[in-house]
Amino acid sequence: MALAPQTNFAPIGDILAHQILPRLRLAAKLPLRITCIGTARYVGTDEADSFDRNVFLGDRPSLENASSFAAVSVRRGGIGLGQDKTLRFHPRFAVIQDNDQNLVLAGEIRAGIILWQPPVASDGEARRIVTEASRLRGLAFAASGRGEQGAARNHRHQAGLLEARLVDPFWREAAAGLLRLPQAA
Repeated sequence: MALAPQTNFAPIGDILAHQILPRLRLAAKLPLRITCIGTARYVGTDEADSFDRNVFLGDRPSLENASSFAAVSVRRGGIGLGQDKTLRFHPRFAVIQDNDQNLVLAGEIRAGIILWQPPVASDGEARRIVTEASRLRGLAFAASGRGEQGAARNHRHQAGLLEARLVDPFWREAAAGLLRLPQAA
C-alpha cells in the first residue's frame, strides 16, 4: 500500500520565511513614533520671529493606531510646547517613524486635517523626489541669504511635501494600503 503525499502541510522553510520572519521584523520596528513638525512663536511677535519646532505626540503599536492618533491629535488642536502659555505652535506636518527612525507615513496639516502623502512606488521615483527636494532646499538657502525669509520657508515647505513621500521600502506597501482605506482619507 502506497501512501499519498500529504499536501496539507507547508514546509517549515516556507512558514519561517513567509510568516514568522516578517512578524519578527515588524515587531522590531515597533512602536511607531508620532511627531508634528511646525513653527512656533511667542504671543505678540511677528510671523518673521517664528522658529522651527518638532513636537512629540506619542508612541503607538500599529500604523493604523498611529495614523488615527495623529489625526485626532491634530483635529483637536492645541498641540502644545510644554508649560509656556505664551508660546504658540503652528503644525505643518505630521510624521510617523518606526523604532529605527525610518519614515512610515507623513502628511501636510491643513485646517486641522492631515493630508497624508502617498508613498513612492519605486526607488527610481524616490531618487527623482530627492533630486527635486534638494533643488528646492537650494532655492530656500539662496532666498534666505537674500533675506527673503517667507520665500525660503515656502521652498522648504514644498521640499518637505515631496520628502513626505520618501517612505522606507519596508513600510511602502502598508502605508499605501492604509491610504486606500476610506477612513484614512
